[in-house]
Amino acid sequence: MKNYLITISTVVIVGMMLSCSQSDMVDDFGKNARIVNMLSTPRYIQLTNDQKTFVSDNNGFTLKFLKSANQASPSGKSYIYSPLSITYVLGMVNAAATGQTELELEQALGFHKGGIQAVNEYCKNLIDNLPKVDDQVTLNIANAIFLNKTYTLKEQFQKDMEHYYDAKAEALDFNSPSTLSHINDWCNDKTNGMIPTILDEVNPKIVSYLLNAIYFKADWTSKFDPNYTKTETFTTEKGITQQPMMHQAALIAYTHNDTFSAVRLPYSNGMWNMTVLLPEEGKSTEDVIDEMTGHGSFLTTHLNVSMNPYEVDLKLPRFDVTTDTDQMNGRLIGLLQQLGIKLAFEPTCIEICNMCTLPIYIAMMRQKASIKVNEEGSEAAVVTVAEGMATSAISKEYQKATFHANRPFVYVISEASSDVILFVGKYTGE
Repeated sequence: MKNYLITISTVVIVGMMLSCSQSDMVDDFGKNARIVNMLSTPRYIQLTNDQKTFVSDNNGFTLKFLKSANQASPSGKSYIYSPLSITYVLGMVNAAATGQTELELEQALGFHKGGIQAVNEYCKNLIDNLPKVDDQVTLNIANAIFLNKTYTLKEQFQKDMEHYYDAKAEALDFNSPSTLSHINDWCNDKTNGMIPTILDEVNPKIVSYLLNAIYFKADWTSKFDPNYTKTETFTTEKGITQQPMMHQAALIAYTHNDTFSAVRLPYSNGMWNMTVLLPEEGKSTEDVIDEMTGHGSFLTTHLNVSMNPYEVDLKLPRFDVTTDTDQMNGRLIGLLQQLGIKLAFEPTCIEICNMCTLPIYIAMMRQKASIKVNEEGSEAAVVTVAEGMATSAISKEYQKATFHANRPFVYVISEASSDVILFVGKYTGE
C-alpha cells in the first residue's frame, strides 16, 4: 500500500535505498523487537540560488499560514493544510496580475520581486521534477482552469498556463447542472477519491475556477508491525481517550529542546519525510508553532542541523483527518488577507487583467485536505480552488530516546534535499 503527497522541487533526483540493518534492543514492547535503520542518505536536488531563496521564503509563508490557520481552526480539532497547493493556485493568478496586486502576491508567497516569469519557471520545475524524486512514491500535481463559456481567455495567459502549470483551460456551461459534477469529478479523480468534491454549487456569474490538486502516497522506509499496535491512552485537550498506537524501535533522526522533541520518519528511499514535533511536558502545540514561525528557515537552519541518529522507542497514533477551510473562522481569504494579500480579493481590483478580456478578482477560495497515517505509511491529498469574478548500516553505539506521541503534536511532510514543505498539520486526537 502506497501513500500520496505533493511537494516543490526542481531537478530530477534519485535517492539511494538504504538497507535496513538491525540490531537487538530490549524494550517494554517485546524482547524480540529489533531496531530498524530509518536513517537515509538521499542524493540532493540541485537548485539555483534564486530557487533556494524561493523554497526558503515560500516555506516561511507556509509556517505563517500554519500559525494563522491554527488560530482560526476550531478549538481542539485536528487539521491538515497544504499552503503549497495555495501557492500553485495563486501562482496562476499571479501570472495574470500587474502592479501592486502582483507585488502583494509575490511578497506574501515568498517570491518577493522575482517576477512572473521566475515564479512560473519555478512552479514548472516542481511539477515536472518532484514526482521523479522517488519512483516508489506516488506524487501527482495537477492544475486546471474551468472557464465560463461566455468568456474568453487571453491567448498568452492560456499558453502560459499550459506550458508552466500543465493547466489546459476547459470551457463549460456554468448554467448547466452537469458542470458541478464535472468539476467535482476532476477533484475525485486527481486525488484518488480522497477529496471527492470541492464545490457545493457553480455560480453562473463567475468567469472561471482555478484549481490545484495534490495527491501523495508513500510507504514508510520501515513499516510498523501491526502486531505491536495497541489501544493506549492519548491525552487530548478535553481529557483522556483510547486510541490505536503504533510502536517501533528505530534508528532515526531525533532532536529535543525545551519546547519540543522531534523525529523525522522517512518514506521509501528517504527523499520524503514526516517530521513529528511533540511538545515537552508543560508546553503546548501553540508553543511549538510559535517556535517554528520564529525562525526564517526553520527546517534547514533550526531543526535539521540539530537532528542526530538516536535509537528511539517510537509510538505514533494511527489517524485519519480531513479539513475544509470553509469550517475555519474567517475562512481562507481572511487568512490570506492577514498575510498581506489584499487587492486580489477586492471587487474593485483591475490589476488581474491578463487572464480574460476584462479584469477579474478572486471572489472565493477554498481548500479541502485529507491525510491517512497507518502502519504502512501515509496518504495525503488536497484540492484548492479560486473563483475568478469579473470586476465591477548500524554497527556503533547511539544515544537512546523515548518518543511517545500520546498527546497533541504538530507534523510536517517535506522533501529532504530541497526542504520544500508539502503539508503541515496538527493532530489532537479529536
